[in-house]
Amino acid sequence: MYYKGKIFAVAPMIDWTDRHCRYFHRQISRQALLYTEMVVADAIIHGPRERLLSHDAAEHPLALQLGGSDPAKLAEAVKIAEPYGYDEINLNVGCPSDRVQSGTFGACLMLTPETVAECVAAMKAVATAPVTVKCRIGVDEQEPEEALPALMTRVLDAGADAIWIHARKAWLKGLSPKENREIPPLDYEIVYRMKQRWPEVFIGINGGIRTLDEAAERLAHVDGVMLGRAAYQNAAILADVDRRFFGDPAVEPDWQALCDRMMAYAERHIAGGGRLQHVARHMVGLFTGLPGARRYRQILSTDAAKSGAGPEVLAAAFAAVDFSGAEPEAVSA
Repeated sequence: MYYKGKIFAVAPMIDWTDRHCRYFHRQISRQALLYTEMVVADAIIHGPRERLLSHDAAEHPLALQLGGSDPAKLAEAVKIAEPYGYDEINLNVGCPSDRVQSGTFGACLMLTPETVAECVAAMKAVATAPVTVKCRIGVDEQEPEEALPALMTRVLDAGADAIWIHARKAWLKGLSPKENREIPPLDYEIVYRMKQRWPEVFIGINGGIRTLDEAAERLAHVDGVMLGRAAYQNAAILADVDRRFFGDPAVEPDWQALCDRMMAYAERHIAGGGRLQHVARHMVGLFTGLPGARRYRQILSTDAAKSGAGPEVLAAAFAAVDFSGAEPEAVSA
């Protein structure tokens, strides 16, 4: 997939981009690159790997994001994941949560670029899919102009196929994960400079991008652009991704067809022992800005959570929306 054109992606987000979220997003955009939540290598090796790695074939193109700092364990996790057919394997070098830090991986790996390089090399040795890294521009007191190219040099020498850069520092002490997504200032220019320094390398950008117009502006300087919360909180903005970023013909969204597909998907999930809420919770923000969106949210937030709720709840929620209204609004980051 890399080097064949620009890439638009939906960022990996813990507790958000599970398989139900990804299936939902795929019904709106056929082309966007989707990411799993971060999955820890130890969990794949010792835990319920089928639950952690299985996905619907419709989700492709799909990348698996791994967390870890032990090259041997990451290589083992990649080998276990291989039969599941992911289109990319990504190493998390950007998450600042306490849980991740206690495992000595995520953003704290910015402090040990040699370890990241060893991890990438081990993953590359066993992977058939591209191996990529998602990092910050630095952590704590690091000087990004030194820390970021130092990390990139190491991981590219180790064979990384692409680098996604969240254009903010992470503060490992004193800021929560939510604050780390908002308080450290964005520095898109340093990411652009990395692309100028490594013009042959696929470099993608992430952080604070709220609209497709902003995405297009960033994409003029790099190879890939990644939306996180904005794409999750108002998934309707994904409806124009295929036309704007992949050259597909303009197509009016068929919201009723989307409803029908999600009802069928929810029915399969419930038949397998799941609950409607597992699916519906990712759909709550779909129609932000349209008349009836408040009622839509109320139905999904309350009725879908009830014991025994079935796909008909989705039909009732969609019926509350007036699709002749204005285009859904973008949400702020």
